[in-house]
Amino acid sequence: MNGKDYIDIVKDTIDRAYNGQTEAVNAASDALAAAVESKHNVFVFGCSHAGIIAEEVFYRTGGLAVINPIFFPAMMLNTRPITMTSALERVSGIGTVILDQNNVKEGDLLILHSVSGRNTVPVEMATEAHKRGVKTVCITNLNYSRAVTSRHPSGKRLFEVCDIVIDNMGEKGDAAVTVEGLPEKIGPTSTAVGAALINAIVIDAVNKMIADGTVPPVLMSANLDGGDEHNAKIFTEYKDNIFYM
Repeated sequence: MNGKDYIDIVKDTIDRAYNGQTEAVNAASDALAAAVESKHNVFVFGCSHAGIIAEEVFYRTGGLAVINPIFFPAMMLNTRPITMTSALERVSGIGTVILDQNNVKEGDLLILHSVSGRNTVPVEMATEAHKRGVKTVCITNLNYSRAVTSRHPSGKRLFEVCDIVIDNMGEKGDAAVTVEGLPEKIGPTSTAVGAALINAIVIDAVNKMIADGTVPPVLMSANLDGGDEHNAKIFTEYKDNIFYM
């Protein structure tokens, strides 16, 4: 298999993940639309590479201005040594601290991205969020997650503690391409599929807001004429729901 095969795998996986989970995807877009319309807060979190999805959808041209990333420095890809991210996402207590320090409260929406869904921090965040009346959505890999044990004290994996579960339809271990002569697979699909899924959820939510008569707070490119002015109005209107400025 080669690069072309990888592209084909990604396209097929995106198609299956979106079109094969209509109920879950609709529920996620409903939850997002409802949170924005009720002026509650929206947060996205992931550890290490899973956090790329949070970067994808905040302060983004064509995206909702009110999506707030949660960036815990020790779990981001600029951490050195990078192996520290793997160690820390297994530590109890950190997930609760992250929620405490990021304005996450009753009525809010928390989107969690974790491919294996086994590590302590995202599971703890989902569990604690539920106690606080926060709606949770996870994007995970059910094939992968069901094949591993939880590292959380409860013994539960992320898909077992979230309100809405979306499967990225990836392979166990995430990598999807087999190359002759190489025992390990290459070509992980979770980032490409996760980015497609979360953007599709945003688009579906925007359509629902428009149908409800709500003007969605969608950002324009700052490099287009009028973009700065358009965005400034959104930042003013939604100042209480934006925490990354």
